[in-house]
Amino acid sequence: MRLVKTHDSRSIDFYSADVGLELELPFALSEISAGFPSPADDHLELKLDLNKALIRHPSATFYGRVKGDSMIEAGIGEGDILVIDKSLDPKEGDIAVCFLDGEFTVKRIGKQDGGLCLMPANEKFKPILVTGDSDFLVWGVVTYVIHKTR
Repeated sequence: MRLVKTHDSRSIDFYSADVGLELELPFALSEISAGFPSPADDHLELKLDLNKALIRHPSATFYGRVKGDSMIEAGIGEGDILVIDKSLDPKEGDIAVCFLDGEFTVKRIGKQDGGLCLMPANEKFKPILVTGDSDFLVWGVVTYVIHKTR
């Protein structure tokens, strides 16, 4: 997977998805337990191509690198890479990259007092109510988050 930077903003840097490359990585045959340890596989026979695993709509998929911590309690932090699908219809509860009054932001789509609201996942930030006067669109729905653990 190669990333080509297409746009940067104060809160997200955008990259196009180069799905022309195949990179098959070894994939564990059994599930990996997040609870008690399970016997390890001696064989890593299957291959996994992250382009195929993470992207359903190649021409409508982009990556974005997160700046800031307004979504930290949703598992999205500084430097994380978002897989963003512009072809999906956003629904309440989706995490989406939104364009609001000249700025991009990643937030959970919610409703408050009958109106559309962009919900942060960090108590330091307040929900953003989208009004009829707002220049607003849902740019794309976040389908995956890739982040470093080390």
